[in-house]
Amino acid sequence: QVPLVESGGGFVQPGGSLTLSCTAFGIDSRFYSMGWYRQGPGKQRTLVATISTDARPNYTDSVKGRFTISRETARNMVFLHMNSLKPEDTAMYYCNVHRSYDGTDYWGQGTQVTVSS
Repeated sequence: QVPLVESGGGFVQPGGSLTLSCTAFGIDSRFYSMGWYRQGPGKQRTLVATISTDARPNYTDSVKGRFTISRETARNMVFLHMNSLKPEDTAMYYCNVHRSYDGTDYWGQGTQVTVSS
């Protein structure tokens, strides 16, 4: 199991910003797409954003224009810069790495983001 270590979650007021970070240990991330998923209370885990091996981003519609995903492949890291946060963004955020040729997936333990006044 590849450990993915997430950080950066927390409590923020609506309209605020947070940046999530994730480091993958024990893999060569050049061969993995990287991304973030979230799971709100009583909801299924859903995609937030992914970034391909050649740094092409993909976002779910609800975060377009507010969130930015980036990666530092040399450091095996992926980031999620979140702006204009809304209460509906409240969720546990999970880091994911995915290797397409064999479908390998690794997940982090999650970091909580709470948006509330």
